[in-house]
Amino acid sequence: MESQTTIQLLKLIFFTLLSLTLALHAILSFTSSSKLIDQKLVIILSNNKLIVFSFLWCTLVSILAYISTRPLPVLLLNYTCFKPDHDRRCTLEVCEYVGLRSRLFSEESADFMRAIYRKSGLGDETYGPPFLFQTDYEAKLTYAILEAEEGMFSSAASVLSKSGVSPSEITVLIVACSMFAPSPSLSSFVVNHLKLPSNVKTFNLSGMGCSAGTMAMDLAASILRHRVGYALLVITESTSLNWYFGDNRHMLVTNCIFRAGTAAALMTSDPSRRWSAKMELIRTLRTHHGADDAAYNAAIQCEDENGTIGVALTKDLVRVAGAGLKGHITTLAPRVLPVSELLRFAYLVVKSMFRGDKKTQHVPDFTTAFEHMCIHAGGKAVIDSVARLMKFSEDVVEPARMCLHRFGNTSSSLVLYEFAYFEAKGRIKAGDRVWMLAFGTGFKACSVVWRALQDSWMDADNPWRDCIHRYPV
Repeated sequence: MESQTTIQLLKLIFFTLLSLTLALHAILSFTSSSKLIDQKLVIILSNNKLIVFSFLWCTLVSILAYISTRPLPVLLLNYTCFKPDHDRRCTLEVCEYVGLRSRLFSEESADFMRAIYRKSGLGDETYGPPFLFQTDYEAKLTYAILEAEEGMFSSAASVLSKSGVSPSEITVLIVACSMFAPSPSLSSFVVNHLKLPSNVKTFNLSGMGCSAGTMAMDLAASILRHRVGYALLVITESTSLNWYFGDNRHMLVTNCIFRAGTAAALMTSDPSRRWSAKMELIRTLRTHHGADDAAYNAAIQCEDENGTIGVALTKDLVRVAGAGLKGHITTLAPRVLPVSELLRFAYLVVKSMFRGDKKTQHVPDFTTAFEHMCIHAGGKAVIDSVARLMKFSEDVVEPARMCLHRFGNTSSSLVLYEFAYFEAKGRIKAGDRVWMLAFGTGFKACSVVWRALQDSWMDADNPWRDCIHRYPV
């Protein structure tokens, strides 16, 4: 906030000096003779040398101060989405086999999970954590570390290689993982593995839910705007210690929709890398609705009646997501929508007021602000709720549905898997705006708006490369 105030003050000084210069020119222009203008100007300057010098000095200092303190552009150089091996695919048959072999679920719970899975929107090519394919189903630290390391190390190394950036150049490291917070931290895992420099600033985000990925982008941007550097974002989730073996139906839902997934992104504020960057950050917005008890308890880790720990997704979750989204877009809309759409929306609202129509809900058309949208693919019901509330067509929510079908709910890395879908389809063109929207426990909503700097193409490690021809399904 202080830096923004300083920048605004410098802008005010600069434009004030410019106005004074123009005013002086206008005063001197009142005389008809150019010779008189020159003489009068010489007299004024010669009689007020100190004032003129002070004026020029203040102008120079103001210009230099403004240039040195203005926010730097934040760019997305590249990203990578981790794709586990084929033998880790988690089909309905695999889930049923795991449940039967563990002997930890009742028949009623097994039937319930089977029904949830069949209407979840997930396909048969999602990936499960390593521990599901072991014979021992006790929650052990070894499995959680294995799941975290294989995704984090692979994706981080890949994005650095693709971007041509050495680990020694990384100035900021942000690791986001909601459900697994070991000691040393996951960020220390990455520092040790990549041998990052000792002056790297590290951050470890936990408990942020599916919004942690976009939150990490917002955090990285707030740092990079004020200093040139590279920020490595590693976004993952560990389900190994959080697979629920019990009979609480609110907690059983997580077994059916959450799957393994990790993504890494490299952001920079180095203007010289603009030519090779994929996108430039335009805006971020975070809103927190945790003051409301229903929002706070909509998705929460707790114990069931037998003391088994799990994450409960209550029936209130979809309603809370809708209410949170309303509050979020109310703040976002004036900042991103074109004036014509804001006027159209205001006209419809006023028209309904005069007619006494309190039932009709008017929503601005966000497709006028964004060409592409990576909507939170937390589940079929969440996607349906967002589409209904925002009045999106099926074309808009297609990437979210396909991402859920192919990879399941990979938590905070979802938005990058969706972005990879757009690139695999070749839909993004230079100048297009991309809106990434994610929700998280608490209840939080986070938006990140990008502008494409070049036409998209499908990278060799794009996770959709071997199956994009089959989508949409």
